[in-house]
Amino acid sequence: MKLLDRLSLKARLCFLYAVLLICSVVLVGFCSYWNIWQLFINNKSTQLRARAKPIIEHWLEDNALSGGKPPGIELDSEKALELARDLTSKDAVAIILGLGGEVIANGRRLPEEPEAPAPDRQALFRALSGENEVTYCSEVDGRPVLVVLIPLRPGPGSPHVIGIIQISATLSDLYRILFRHGAMLFSLVSLILVVGILGGFYLIGVSLRDMRVLLDTCNRISRGDFFQKVPVRNGRDEIGQLAIAFNEMIQRIEATFASQQRFVANAAHELLTPLTGLRGSLEVLLRGAQDDPQATARLLKGMYREVKRLIRLCEQLLGLSMLESSANVHKQQVILSEFFRDFEPQARLLARPRQVVIRPGPYVRMSADPDILRQILLNLLSNALRYSPVHTPVIMGWRLLPEQVEIYVSDQGEGMDAETMSRAFEPFYQGKVQPRSGSKSIGLGLSLSKSMVEAHNGTIRVESQRGKGTTVTFTLPIR
Repeated sequence: MKLLDRLSLKARLCFLYAVLLICSVVLVGFCSYWNIWQLFINNKSTQLRARAKPIIEHWLEDNALSGGKPPGIELDSEKALELARDLTSKDAVAIILGLGGEVIANGRRLPEEPEAPAPDRQALFRALSGENEVTYCSEVDGRPVLVVLIPLRPGPGSPHVIGIIQISATLSDLYRILFRHGAMLFSLVSLILVVGILGGFYLIGVSLRDMRVLLDTCNRISRGDFFQKVPVRNGRDEIGQLAIAFNEMIQRIEATFASQQRFVANAAHELLTPLTGLRGSLEVLLRGAQDDPQATARLLKGMYREVKRLIRLCEQLLGLSMLESSANVHKQQVILSEFFRDFEPQARLLARPRQVVIRPGPYVRMSADPDILRQILLNLLSNALRYSPVHTPVIMGWRLLPEQVEIYVSDQGEGMDAETMSRAFEPFYQGKVQPRSGSKSIGLGLSLSKSMVEAHNGTIRVESQRGKGTTVTFTLPIR
């Protein structure tokens, strides 16, 4: 295993493929060879029995034994010798065995006729017990022979056995055929292995080509070239799907980097504006403005406003960084109707002189962080008040969905265009529509709300039409 771990993926796959191919082909070849061997043996045995059957029946009729003799009859050696010689030919020899396993008659007369092997005691016992199909292989002078044992009965259906006929035939011709078959099978198996292994190496190399391209792309990305894509040759196989997923990941990384660059640039711009104002005020003070009490007070008030803006911006940035996951969310059971009842006075105070309408939904008991939920609603309410006319109300409420609750904040302002809707949750982004209240927005309200909702494993969306207002809806899981 340690040696395999040192090899490349291609080498390991090729090795595994070669081992499986060799095992499969060798197993199939062995089974084929064994089946051919069994087929030849069965055919040879069937031929010997078929040739012996009419000879035995004719011998029984000639010796008045076909009618069935009572048990205890003994075979006559001369008559048995006649039967053995009738069953013997140039490629097969027959012997007649008694009930004790002794040889009563041997049919071999000529030197060219094969010799009979010594009887096998275990096979002889099976034949004497009445088993008709007893066949086994043996050897005579190192040459293979097939031995067939036929119980000799007085009649075809008689349960009595008066002797055993052993017919043995040489298997040299079958071995020659099997040798040619084995040689041909070995050559075919060798050819299949060579072609299969070489073809497997090629196919594995082609299949892993996209993996090498993916590896090269990853190396280029690790060196800082992030704008790389992997060519997809076949999107239906696993490597093609991996390449597609890799390209999608690169696209998301590019989008994340672009978003981070915009975030840093916007954050630097937002921080630079109040700092520039502070620097200007300090320069005026340093040039002697402190001698004018009114100018000093005016500059100090402006500096205080800029410092408050910096603090608010830093708090919101810190909130964004803390809400990247649900680790900083402390959930507890919240009954939504009671939560809105407690939230309503704060909302009306924030909206003054505007009107806030809360439309209660069904009874909902959910798991959420009440402080974060209140902050989400305050952000959305502040945003809605900033862009809605003074005489129009801001509507808040909730609806029950399967396993979720949907909370919405709706205004009747000028609405958003398509670009503003697509970038509404982008940090520091401010739409083209100017706020009616005249207060300048930092552009982190919706982004911070989105982070808070996602920290609850929820979703948030914006629906808006120009001239008809905007509705921000977020969905939270009940459990």
